[in-house]
Amino acid sequence: MADLGTDSFEAVVLPHLDAAYTLARYLLRDEDAAQDAVQESFLRAVRHFRGYRGENGKAWLLAIVRNCCATARTRGAREIAFVEFDETHHSDHVESATPELYLVRSDAAESFTRALDSLSAADREVLILREVEGLAYDQIALAIGAPIGTVMSRLSRARRRMQTLVPREARDAG
Repeated sequence: MADLGTDSFEAVVLPHLDAAYTLARYLLRDEDAAQDAVQESFLRAVRHFRGYRGENGKAWLLAIVRNCCATARTRGAREIAFVEFDETHHSDHVESATPELYLVRSDAAESFTRALDSLSAADREVLILREVEGLAYDQIALAIGAPIGTVMSRLSRARRRMQTLVPREARDAG
């Protein structure tokens, strides 16, 4: 095992800060708790970087984030709050919207958020890692510490549930 140094830490881990926050926000449903979990995750990553063996850096970091979020949930450190996604705040490109388009999009976002919240934590987790973060099945398996078959079944179950819960109009509006 080579000594990777701080430059390598910056190259391997820091590019995934946004992905870490996104995962923590979806898992904890609280912006402050997500920020705390990401900060703790990066501290753990720095402390344990010597043990990093060169596998996928994003999956490695997200596994740490996942563990920090699980610790925060079991500790009951905070009340879980509903965090609404604000497209104007989280998007680089916002079209000029008519009131009708805004209404359709806000209804679609509400439907999607309610459906996502109804998933089990395990199903929501794999769905976010795959669809939002774009991780491959093997990377998700590494991040959550489960076999690829488990990842595939959870992802399939989550997608089916989302399709039944989110009305077609809402899926088309996005």
